[in-house]
Amino acid sequence: MRLHLLLPALVLAACASAPAVVPPAPAPSLSGAVVSSSSSSVSAPVVIEKLPSELSIPHFRRMALVGTGLDLYDMLDDNAAYTRYAVRYLSNGLTITGIMNIPKGAGPFPLIVFNHGYIAPSVYTQGRGLKREQDYMARQGFAVLHTDYRGHAGSDESPMTEDVYDGNLEYAMDSANAVAAVRAANLPTVDATRVGMLGHSLGGGVTMAVLTGRPDLVSAAVLYAPVNASVWENFTRWRSERDEGDRTVTQFGTPETQPETWARLSPRTYFADIQAPILLFQGSADKDVPEAWSDGLAVDLEAAGRDIEYVEYPGEGHEFGPKWSDFMARAAAFFQRELTSQPAPSR
Repeated sequence: MRLHLLLPALVLAACASAPAVVPPAPAPSLSGAVVSSSSSSVSAPVVIEKLPSELSIPHFRRMALVGTGLDLYDMLDDNAAYTRYAVRYLSNGLTITGIMNIPKGAGPFPLIVFNHGYIAPSVYTQGRGLKREQDYMARQGFAVLHTDYRGHAGSDESPMTEDVYDGNLEYAMDSANAVAAVRAANLPTVDATRVGMLGHSLGGGVTMAVLTGRPDLVSAAVLYAPVNASVWENFTRWRSERDEGDRTVTQFGTPETQPETWARLSPRTYFADIQAPILLFQGSADKDVPEAWSDGLAVDLEAAGRDIEYVEYPGEGHEFGPKWSDFMARAAAFFQRELTSQPAPSR
């Protein structure tokens, strides 16, 4: 072990209490159109994009995000430690499903949002992925919200009509809006003023997009065998699994022909903006995510002056086995320290 987007938009009226961030300027869409918005007056209409009109971390940062309507609509389990619910909420107008584990007791319990790894939508079921981690964290006194992402389980499909790689920004929208939806719901036993986030594999990429695009949203993050912080590396590694008509290179070029496009879509470019401490885990025998990716991630985060601890497990694969209990104990202790021992940030 070693430590070390062209799209229909929903227009809402802006108001002082709305859980949204207003873009300060129009942004070009994937095909060159302009999404109009205005920040000159609090009474002006605000464009709520169902997916980013510009695929970049800077645009994700200035987008208006609205997460509302959290509905705990079905009790799935009621054990001695926690109650498990099927949930749904609105993410910029799209219905997103998931599950939520709320511990028994008075609380309020700190919130952790889970971002799962890739599972084909054709076989994915609500709350699938990270189920043992969901159970463990709830038993440690954390409220857990596991979001299904758009296009999965009962969630609405993505409105994207252009077959291009979005660098996980759509899923990052749904993850960030999960936090906003919990905050808007004001659940009496859930403390959503300080939030943890745990992302596995592709979900690690989603988490890094949130950490760099919305750096004030998350107070602590666990990255569990995450994909690369350079989205070009992810695109090329899994390019064969994309549709035959994929137009990513046609639209965006390559890092050699359009370096700025790929840099602006990659969390690595914006590591210096991360505010949350990060606990990174990687298995040396991982056949899905190369160990070298996490090695490089740790080095780059340290070089950017971020608060990073790296734990490598010799012999572990993409989903931990023998070291899983140690992984979870470390992650729970990390969240306990970071989410409960500091004054809550202002909202």
